[in-house]
Amino acid sequence: MTTISENYILNGEGSRKETRHIVFELGDSGLEYKVGDALGVLAENPPHIVEELIEIQGWDRDEIVTTHNGEKDLYSALKKDFEVHMANKKFVNSLTQKIVSSGLKISLNIVSRIRNGQEIENTLPSTTASDDDPVSKVAAITADADAIADYLWTRDYIDIMNEFNVKYSSTEFLEIADRLKPRLYSIASSLDAHPGKVELTVGIVRFTYHDRARGGMCTQYLADEVDMTGKEIGVFMSPTKSFILPADNSVNIIMVGPGTGIAPFRAFMEQRVHDNGKGKNWLFFGDQSEKTEFYYKEQIEDWLNGGHLHKFTTAWSRDQAEKIYVQNRLKENGAEVWQWFEEGAYFYICGDKQRMAKDVHRALIEIAMEHGGMSEEDATFFIEKTMMREQKRYLRDVY
Repeated sequence: MTTISENYILNGEGSRKETRHIVFELGDSGLEYKVGDALGVLAENPPHIVEELIEIQGWDRDEIVTTHNGEKDLYSALKKDFEVHMANKKFVNSLTQKIVSSGLKISLNIVSRIRNGQEIENTLPSTTASDDDPVSKVAAITADADAIADYLWTRDYIDIMNEFNVKYSSTEFLEIADRLKPRLYSIASSLDAHPGKVELTVGIVRFTYHDRARGGMCTQYLADEVDMTGKEIGVFMSPTKSFILPADNSVNIIMVGPGTGIAPFRAFMEQRVHDNGKGKNWLFFGDQSEKTEFYYKEQIEDWLNGGHLHKFTTAWSRDQAEKIYVQNRLKENGAEVWQWFEEGAYFYICGDKQRMAKDVHRALIEIAMEHGGMSEEDATFFIEKTMMREQKRYLRDVY
């Protein structure tokens, strides 16, 4: 258990984002970490979500219930032990048993399929959804995993309970709800540079759906409930096995970390400076605007002025008519990136797994093709097999 000693917004005035630098005190806990590790944070659900859930279901907040963490009152169980800020698939599927209606319409569809070169016909039941028929609605929603995922994208338990006017006993609900899981964040500090502290770069997630305020459970908890109140919060270290600096600090490194992806590279730079590393450091960073999202600007400028950061390449996506991202900057600097690769540089990436990391990965393959003179097949093999798996000098921390 620890407390937060610093919690401030990194964004400039006018930003549409809320990114915070948060410092946790390690005290006499004995916890230690190395750069590249993650910090596990044990958060709680937003109180307004818990209150609304209890109210809409008519539960007794003081009822004693048994959870995986022992006996406690229902309010505490919902706030601390279960994921109630977002609904799960099990709950959606349970609606089938909860909704009673005679309006379910079943039709037969003749579906042609090709199997082993022969066309065959399958007769499959399908539901016809009706806006007035809750059973048909539920049947359509639970038709397949994709339909459930689409439905859950903008809805939580309260939305669904309101939509179908369903009631669950507290016991029924706790059997369905997922256990509350810790959240992991890439550590943004070096323990050598900040003894007794562990620091994070956290993007606070807030949004509104169906006229109700929502957001990231842990990020809101850090920003709104814990903040600088002195309230204790549980943390643990999640060590990395692979996302580490080269053992030889004379090796050059390239780091790509847009947005909050800069976190581990702030830690990397602090460690390289502390160790008086001889290798060159090249950081690619970007976000929406230089005026509002230039995180750790003064520290980065100090590294540049001190000769610790050899190159700093930025990609501000909305500071010009054409959107520019880190993958564009990588390709623009492709010849030099390739030269660093040939000299044995390590390449690191941290951030969005779904888009950014894939685009950066593709950019590396294209750099190997253009500047390494490789075919697409050979370039792919070099990036994905040689660098990533054999030499282990292409390392990722993506989520």
